Amino acid sequence: MRAAAGAFWSARTEQERRFLAVGGIVVGLALVYAVLVDPALTGREQLRKALPQLRQETAEMQALAAQAAQLGAQAPVQVQPLSRERLTAALAARGLDAQNLAVTGDYVKVDFKGVQFAGLVTWLDAVRRDERLAVQEAKIGTQGGKEDSAGLVDATLTLRQEAGSR
Repeated sequence: MRAAAGAFWSARTEQERRFLAVGGIVVGLALVYAVLVDPALTGREQLRKALPQLRQETAEMQALAAQAAQLGAQAPVQVQPLSRERLTAALAARGLDAQNLAVTGDYVKVDFKGVQFAGLVTWLDAVRRDERLAVQEAKIGTQGGKEDSAGLVDATLTLRQEAGSR
């Protein structure tokens, strides 16, 4: 291969050799620029443009971390014991009427007949936040056979009050 390259080179005139040398140098410089210099310059420009946004995000994350540390240092809010009266008031506020409502310690059992599903879900979300009640067991069924019962369900729910912070 070296002999073939040497034969090719010696077969060229002095002017052709200069053109090939200059062309090789130009191609080599272009290759060095394309592989090493341009990516570095492009990356540097992209980082220069992104740096203010990244600094802002860092400041927001640090503020959130400080807020989380403050919240973690606070004493947990004590959960009020369950009461039938508060649950009945929460049901009435949502326009729900329970067929049966039993409160035993940390557990609540509620039976509904023909209630709006959306209202039931809204009530569950409210007691989850306010009373820290979590659904332990749920049996929800549609009102079968009635044409005017769209969105109405029968439900039997067992809820448990969870201790801890909000």
